[in-house]
Amino acid sequence: MLTLTQALHDQIVAHARADHPDEACGIVAGPAGSDRPERFVPMLNAARSPTFYEFDSMDLLKLYRELDDRDEEPVIVYHSHTATEAYPSRTDVTYANEPNAHYVLVSTADTDGAGPFQFRSFRIVDGEITEEDVRLVAEYPAAD
Repeated sequence: MLTLTQALHDQIVAHARADHPDEACGIVAGPAGSDRPERFVPMLNAARSPTFYEFDSMDLLKLYRELDDRDEEPVIVYHSHTATEAYPSRTDVTYANEPNAHYVLVSTADTDGAGPFQFRSFRIVDGEITEEDVRLVAEYPAAD
């Protein structure tokens, strides 16, 4: 299960809506090994495409250096689908290289009649897609 603050959820959705009709992408970083998403890091879709996203290689290198310096890891890797449901494509599965991350997809298309977006989370390990529940909280419990 992905536990996420309402504020981070809203930031991811706002980014997806702002970049529409192109796919939006980014990560939410958290302390290494914590599975706790804390720091919203929107990225530029270098492909600038409505059907594909790509992190800029220099931005990605800078991001990973910053994560190392802060003892963080990508807890969430997110992107949007602009015309299809929020479900990983074959390309998404191919590029899923963070086995501990939650892969969040936001659809900015109303594909299910439930409104202008879907927000879903998946684990993708060795090509296997597993959908997981998303629990929104006002804030995380205080760390012990």
